[in-house]
Amino acid sequence: DADLVFDCRFLPNPHWEESLRPLTGLEAPVSDFVMTHDDAQHFVADVVNLLAWQIPAFAREGKAYLTVAIGCTGGKHRSVAVAEEIAQRLGGDVSTFHRDVERS
Repeated sequence: DADLVFDCRFLPNPHWEESLRPLTGLEAPVSDFVMTHDDAQHFVADVVNLLAWQIPAFAREGKAYLTVAIGCTGGKHRSVAVAEEIAQRLGGDVSTFHRDVERS
């Protein structure tokens, strides 16, 4: 159900850190763990740059919204932190929904 899908399973997984496992990417310790990696910074910057020119192009074609999916293995750590960072950097009329964040 997404227009664009990005996979962030290449980033280090907070799941393997005992103290981070019960947390989600909405919480600072997990977000910090994910976003302090250079690969995460590069990935987010590239996705933001892509969306910055694609969003207006989609709008010119009459698309009222664009659904972007960010995926990882469990859907509660990396993808959540990355999606939140992308939304924050894009600003404006951006909303996030984390489908799997509460899955065990």
